[in-house]
Amino acid sequence: MNLSRRSFLTALSLAGIPTSAGLSLLSQAEAAGTSSATASVPQVQLGEAKPFSREGLLSYVRELADKNYQAPSKVPQDWINLTYDQYRAINFRPGNGLWHDTVRPFEVEFFAPGLYFPSPVAVHTVEDGMSRPVLFDKNLFVMGDNVPNLSNGEGLGFAGLRVRANINAPDHKDEFLVFQGASYFRGVAKDQIYGLSARGLALKTGDAEGEEFPEFREFWVETPQAGDAQIRIHALMDSPSVAGLYTFDAKPGDSTDMSVSASLFPRVPLSHAGIAAQTSMFLFDDTNRNRFDDFREGVHDSDGLLVRNGAGETLWRPLGNPRELQISSFVDENPRGFGLMQRPRRFEDYSDLEANYHKRPSLWVEPGEDWGKGAVTLVEIPADKEIYDNIVAYWRLANHSNQANSMTSATVWPGATKRRLPVN
Repeated sequence: MNLSRRSFLTALSLAGIPTSAGLSLLSQAEAAGTSSATASVPQVQLGEAKPFSREGLLSYVRELADKNYQAPSKVPQDWINLTYDQYRAINFRPGNGLWHDTVRPFEVEFFAPGLYFPSPVAVHTVEDGMSRPVLFDKNLFVMGDNVPNLSNGEGLGFAGLRVRANINAPDHKDEFLVFQGASYFRGVAKDQIYGLSARGLALKTGDAEGEEFPEFREFWVETPQAGDAQIRIHALMDSPSVAGLYTFDAKPGDSTDMSVSASLFPRVPLSHAGIAAQTSMFLFDDTNRNRFDDFREGVHDSDGLLVRNGAGETLWRPLGNPRELQISSFVDENPRGFGLMQRPRRFEDYSDLEANYHKRPSLWVEPGEDWGKGAVTLVEIPADKEIYDNIVAYWRLANHSNQANSMTSATVWPGATKRRLPVN
């Protein structure tokens, strides 16, 4: 694992920090003062309405791919210069999210830019065939005492978004889905905390010349109606090699189900691309515990790769933390599903009251159409600390064309036992 990749993956520890109390890591004093302060700060404001359709977005992305890649702009330097502790002290103000205190079943909040997230991400709402941009204002965030006086205006934008719903209690909305950083997104089901991440696209993972990280640059969130069980989010992805449009239909609950459709338009031949990509962490378990001076029984977000191949066979591949980069390929045609699993579910399997690895999710992906020939690919990268996501799994297509369309369904659920698997 090279330094640039480690630095990038370390940033993911900031994405989707669990906030089971719903206070976005505010202190008790800050939380107590929020209700009185809310009236004096701006609520989320929306910009000018424009016509919206997914077909129009698809045309836009296709045209974008025909043009030379343009690197994203950066937010002002004072935001980029924030330290790790300063960035962690910037939290979205509770009660200011989209659709808060309404009958709508979902609520959307936003992340501030800066530090590891230097490029602004645009977010829009969609309702009645019209989209409106969500306007950035630093006063939507509570700033800790250690945060300097930051600029507010031109060039700023959000770093991502999170979605809340009543998955754990009927009177409180907990976050269950986060988009922040490159094309990464995370989800949890009931009574879980964040663990592994999904990725829109994996490019050149493990290649000697280095990995490419496509980015979700823009989001369109469709306004839910009262009684809706799922929320739909569209995302524009862009990178030097490919542009794409993704649509996510997310339904939270005892298991959180997502239907994902993607249309990809390469700018260059894609010699090494992975769809339905998943990123996780495996440091040690009882098979290699002797390599680590640690009181815990195990440290990992996932402990194995499960594959249901096109012939209907179930394969289990335990994860490892190799001393050198290791890549495994499970050649297949039209796989029925695969995913990174976290099987041990007792606290005693880890003995970690802070990380709570026994509450980390598993992720199962089922193709929504025939994927043809290819391979479920597992990349295991040496790691010496648990802050590094060193495991990647994805479907590598045997052949690439100038346009690749894929449809998948993904499920996050509490236990990876055979009876819970959503496969026939």
